[in-house]
Amino acid sequence: MKISKKIEHDFVPNDNVIYSRRNVLKFGLTGVCALGTSFLPGFVLADSKTKPWKWSKEVAFYHSEGNIVHCETCPHGCVVEPGERGICRSKVNLDGKYYSVAYGNPCTANIDPIEKKPLYHYLPSTRAFSIAVAGCTFRCLNCQNWTISQVPPEETKNLDMFPDVVVRNCLDYKCESIAYTYSEPMSFYDYMYDTAKIAHSKGIKNLLISNGYINEKPLRRLAKYINAANINLKSYNNEIYKKLNGGTLAPILNTLKVLKEENVWLEITNLVIPSWTDDFNMIKEMCKWLVANNFDNNPLHYLRFMPLYKLTHLPMTPVSTLEKARNIALDAGMKYVYIGNVPGHEAENTFCPKCKKKVLERRGFYILQNNIYKGKCKFCGEKINGVWEK
Repeated sequence: MKISKKIEHDFVPNDNVIYSRRNVLKFGLTGVCALGTSFLPGFVLADSKTKPWKWSKEVAFYHSEGNIVHCETCPHGCVVEPGERGICRSKVNLDGKYYSVAYGNPCTANIDPIEKKPLYHYLPSTRAFSIAVAGCTFRCLNCQNWTISQVPPEETKNLDMFPDVVVRNCLDYKCESIAYTYSEPMSFYDYMYDTAKIAHSKGIKNLLISNGYINEKPLRRLAKYINAANINLKSYNNEIYKKLNGGTLAPILNTLKVLKEENVWLEITNLVIPSWTDDFNMIKEMCKWLVANNFDNNPLHYLRFMPLYKLTHLPMTPVSTLEKARNIALDAGMKYVYIGNVPGHEAENTFCPKCKKKVLERRGFYILQNNIYKGKCKFCGEKINGVWEK
């Protein structure tokens, strides 16, 4: 198996960086996808090695100056020379036109419980037809799906699955929604948009599971067809975003605001990484911002860090750290705060913010008991914010 050069993480993308062959060779690829990829029965692997341009479509958001392309999809604002790609690895400049090579060629397709996304307050116990194409707009040191997020689409084993086929598979497998997940959906924006638009016309829900790094114009265009989203707010510190993730904080905060304005049901994830994102003062400031901007009714998921990718030297997050973070959020006024990646923890469950009784009991991704009736607590009648019925 051929392994390409490793990415140097000290590269932090900036606006107006011109991507040339020299830069691509310097920053390289992390390797061929071997782990975390699975396929549903009956799907055919696409021949991405011999026909890498089969899955290409001109992208919606860019402009050209001569034969130089300026990408307008995400805040990186990549400036790309002919024959080269932007940071996400999934778009290429062909003679001054910008094409996505992440279109109709997902490297994974699974049927997941919606709770796995995690979406705890949106159609519980339903199933999501989940797809991903290789590529990502970030370079997270802790990435759990690096074998697909940190390589281009032609480096993975792929499926032939154009938008209409995704929708047909979703219907055939009797899934209520399609989730764009696992890698970073913004890197396959055009494929996601076209799929979501068809799904919407068929009454299928669309779920966005993302780092939230996208410009406002493409986000608002997409949000018309997105029903629910989980955005990974990785920290509340711009310098940490640069060093840990290869991005910046402000665009993610704007994404949260835009999704709320567009009436997309929103849940927020924060991975608590020892020595990186476990500063309690920073967590307190993040929660204060969320409450001040009217996200107090949106679920906040604190996830336990597992040593992966380039942070294998760090320990797992102590459960006590997660519990303190949860208490900080509750004290700040967040109503629904969860702890994930700690099986059996009491904070997997949903509690009524008024009477404090357990209204949704979970074990892992499955609902054991549901005490929500018509969107309200069965015990005291308090509204439980979310989307509980189709």
